[in-house]
Amino acid sequence: MSAVPVVIIGAGPTGLTAATLLGQYGVDCLVLERWGAVYPQPRAVALDDEVHRILARIGLRDEFAAISRPHKGLRLLDRRMRVLAEFRRDGEHGRHGYPEGSMFDQPELETILRSNLQQYGSVTLRGSTEVTALTQQAGGVRVDFTDQITGRPDHVLAQYALGCDGANSLTRTSIGVTMRDLKFTQHWLVVDVVTDADLGQWEGVHQVCDPVRAATYMRVGQTRYRWEFRLTPGATAEHYRDITRLHPLVTPWTKDIPAEALQIVRAAEYTFRGQVADRWRDRRVFLLGDAAHLTPPFIGQGMAAGLRDAMNLAWKLAGVLDGTLPDTVLDTYEIERQAHARSMIRLAILLGAAMTGGGKLGNIIRHVVAPRWRLIPGLRQRVMHSETPALRRSALVVRQVLRRTLAGTLCPNVVLDGARRFDDVAAGRFAIVTSVTPSAAQRAAIEGCGAALVVARPGSELHRWLRQGGAHAAVVRPDGTVMRSGRDLSELCTALPGPLH
Repeated sequence: MSAVPVVIIGAGPTGLTAATLLGQYGVDCLVLERWGAVYPQPRAVALDDEVHRILARIGLRDEFAAISRPHKGLRLLDRRMRVLAEFRRDGEHGRHGYPEGSMFDQPELETILRSNLQQYGSVTLRGSTEVTALTQQAGGVRVDFTDQITGRPDHVLAQYALGCDGANSLTRTSIGVTMRDLKFTQHWLVVDVVTDADLGQWEGVHQVCDPVRAATYMRVGQTRYRWEFRLTPGATAEHYRDITRLHPLVTPWTKDIPAEALQIVRAAEYTFRGQVADRWRDRRVFLLGDAAHLTPPFIGQGMAAGLRDAMNLAWKLAGVLDGTLPDTVLDTYEIERQAHARSMIRLAILLGAAMTGGGKLGNIIRHVVAPRWRLIPGLRQRVMHSETPALRRSALVVRQVLRRTLAGTLCPNVVLDGARRFDDVAAGRFAIVTSVTPSAAQRAAIEGCGAALVVARPGSELHRWLRQGGAHAAVVRPDGTVMRSGRDLSELCTALPGPLH
């Protein structure tokens, strides 16, 4: 029987990101995927600058920029396609150094993720492999699988197993976890279309606020477009796989473009749900991505949440495996990520209800209120700003109640010198960010822990960030999250663990 420190079940964006992050720390991983190649159908199409930052961290800064396009914001429309409100993104980049919203094709993303993974010799990706069982044993997890080409059964013993195997997760079932319903279920038609014709539409997300036929439209690529329509009772996606039947639905955007100029890539029925797993870990087995949470797509955070899971867990697991961190830090994964994911799902549900719910009365309210939203101070920035909630307190998010703190938030990925950003300097390590000049002893303590030292110059963006957080310094974790902040640099230096190898 072969053995490996980590087995990752599923090679979608979450599993590939987790494998790449672990590969950067030199952790031996085996990734098991039932598909022989990249799944060809488009699914996720949007991510924010926080997740773009994760892709840059794993070496895909330029590659992702080449296959994506920034979108310009959100436009709310009524059923007659009249604009109720518009929220535009003015700048090109957000606080993380990348566009605050980007559109992409998921198969293209998975292709560059797989290609990038090949540079890490410690990671093996095995396709056409169906995982059939997980059994926890003393000191490890037995993962049984079958080669779908030869039919041969096999197994491997792992110290840890990561279930990145989607909404119908075998991993989740094997550890007896159930999904808690957040009381949201809707049936939608999701359509991807390719055309060389110019639709001439505004380059942002269009949301039709209609409780009878809610719809979303966005341009995904140079020639590819995505529509989502809420299905009426009794309707199915099968009816709309013929372009002549689909054409009347998309005509408000395609105008005089004939049906034969549009090619359907996919027309599928999706059940949008809001659900969170009641547990994200059972001893040595962890759940990530859709195996742990499902969200409606109204704020484009489905795939993004899975990549955040990977970013949160990978460095902790690498530290435990190399002995730098105690295994108790793995308890912080569920504490931090479950609360964050639930908050984002509830936000998606709330916005979905605000944009499409309420029947006729809801339509009347939206017609009266939506055009005046732009008059509310700060609302446009709040709607368009991609900053997500701070992580909950844990052993790795140290903050005092009722005191202003940066703990649990992300350190801005600002340019420090030349073209280098904060993440380039931190390079997957702990870091100390300080607005005071460290003493020789403090520098020695930081260097002894293998941490990065970033001195925030007066007037710089990092200096303002520290001041706004009521701090002179902050300990930043390898995932970019502030572990703790305060005014005493010497005290913060003592919070640094040893180096991650």
